[in-house]
Amino acid sequence: MNFSDMKCDFPELRGDNYKVWERILLHLGWMDIDYAIRKTESVPITETSEPDDVDLYEKWEQSNCLNVMFINIKIPASIWRSVDQHNNVCELLKTIDDQFVSLDKALVSTLIMIFASKKFTGLNGVPEHIM
Repeated sequence: MNFSDMKCDFPELRGDNYKVWERILLHLGWMDIDYAIRKTESVPITETSEPDDVDLYEKWEQSNCLNVMFINIKIPASIWRSVDQHNNVCELLKTIDDQFVSLDKALVSTLIMIFASKKFTGLNGVPEHIM
């Protein structure tokens, strides 16, 4: 299967769709390029490397490069600038995950503070107050 022929209708990452965007891992698996996510980086190639080791390293390197490019395409410039750039797909995914986990926690904290500070004035009915 040719990489350029694959349908790529995966959403671009935004602040409000991170949980959906996390499914990118399934998409990469479906495209059969998730080897670098599933396996740790092989030992770099040397003159004494066995042919099997060379093949595994080249497979990992190609998978890693394709994954990083695919993920970077799905991140808008506004978020891309705030995420440290990595050449390793696992480090890139961890950085994105860390950023959005802290963003989710901040949002939850803000919502709790808003709801905790709300008081019923009695001027309107309860349904209007809730809405």
